[in-house]
Amino acid sequence: MKTRTTVLVASALLLCLASVATAFEPCRINIVDKDSGWPVPLVELRTTHNVRFASDNAGVVAFDLPEMMGTETWLFVEGHGYTVPADGFGYRGVRVTPTEGGELTIEVARQLPGKRLGRITGAGIFGEAQRFGEHNDWREQGIVGCDSVQYTEHNGRAYWGWGDTGVARYPLGLFDMLSATTSLQPLERFEPPVKLRYDYFTGDEGRPRSVADMPGDGPTWLSGYTSVKDKQGKSHLVATYDKIRAPLTTYERGLCEWNEEAKQFDHVETLWSLTSDQKAVPEALMGHVTRWTDESGERWLLFGDPFPTMKCRDSYEAWRDPQAWQSIETQDKVATADGKQQIKHHRGSIAYNAYRDKWVAVFTQFGGESSPLGEIWYAEADQPTGPWHSAVKVVTHNNYTFYNPRLHAEWAEDDSPVLLFEATYTATFTDHARPTGRHDYNQVLYRLDLDELADR
Repeated sequence: MKTRTTVLVASALLLCLASVATAFEPCRINIVDKDSGWPVPLVELRTTHNVRFASDNAGVVAFDLPEMMGTETWLFVEGHGYTVPADGFGYRGVRVTPTEGGELTIEVARQLPGKRLGRITGAGIFGEAQRFGEHNDWREQGIVGCDSVQYTEHNGRAYWGWGDTGVARYPLGLFDMLSATTSLQPLERFEPPVKLRYDYFTGDEGRPRSVADMPGDGPTWLSGYTSVKDKQGKSHLVATYDKIRAPLTTYERGLCEWNEEAKQFDHVETLWSLTSDQKAVPEALMGHVTRWTDESGERWLLFGDPFPTMKCRDSYEAWRDPQAWQSIETQDKVATADGKQQIKHHRGSIAYNAYRDKWVAVFTQFGGESSPLGEIWYAEADQPTGPWHSAVKVVTHNNYTFYNPRLHAEWAEDDSPVLLFEATYTATFTDHARPTGRHDYNQVLYRLDLDELADR
């Protein structure tokens, strides 16, 4: 019996070894910017029989189709702002011959000023390169996708918050705000491949958890993240919350505050609910927050998305008092730098930029040419309240949404021409776009070089 068992084990081992010996090795395809040589994430390749691949943060695709090895293969290229020349029939793609264990490089040309640095949320960020034994130090963090970001600095850390969040274990994920912290400078450099790792707030099982479970049915969305000091000098991390019912209807709005001990947001005050006499949802301190000192020396918190629509004095007491809030009139459209168009803005954010000595903005265009919510524009103003002008398109998407951009002007030095921003990449609000594997419903980081922008 022992001899028979030994023979069976040996046979199984031989079969395993034979399987390993004949394991199929994918062909490595590197996607690079033809001018800078940088790897380009989120470039989709599609075969003529509609198998799709997308480059990861290392600009790598593991092409693993046995039927195409050693075969001349056409790959359509969709780069969302990065492209290859069209052929005589208008097809944009390349003809390659993949080989098992081989390596190919596809050069793409950047069409607009925005330089895509990579995805900063989700799963499989280096999923393609890891198949070749690279970036194995990267570890997954328990989420597969998350919606629009809120960001502020509080007590020496950067605090992040995201809306509805996808997880691997079930189609329904987290709906009461995911949150994390990082250092105030979370990136070592502003070049690809980017690796931005978060310290998520987790539950008993070590999984990322919700942090804003306000009373009531439906998701809780937070906005107006900011850290503000009271009269005694204590800092408070605060936000405005909305309770949501299908199909994206706000039925309650209020204020909430971070509980330092429980590591969650607590309800502070209900400002409005659908059961009240007031039928319309009232204005509140929402959007992204910018600090501003006016000409008289008064310090303000400006709330807007993209341009300021509300303000209050820079104190916890003013934030708590709706009677102290003031509305700001804002413009509906921004003229392009060439004066030929008026761009209707959707959402975005603003910041002061010392390099330009201007207030700068990035925003999604409402009703863009390539996508209804996929075109990102840059604009400038002398004051945060406008008028905003000289809009330049900096990022484009082909029938894909890129909404709710958020500037990270605080990451670059004052004398740096580099301006960074992220937004949500999603197939939502498109003409039946097919979601991009791994990348869909995640945050993607871009870089603008303002010295180059001035030449356009």
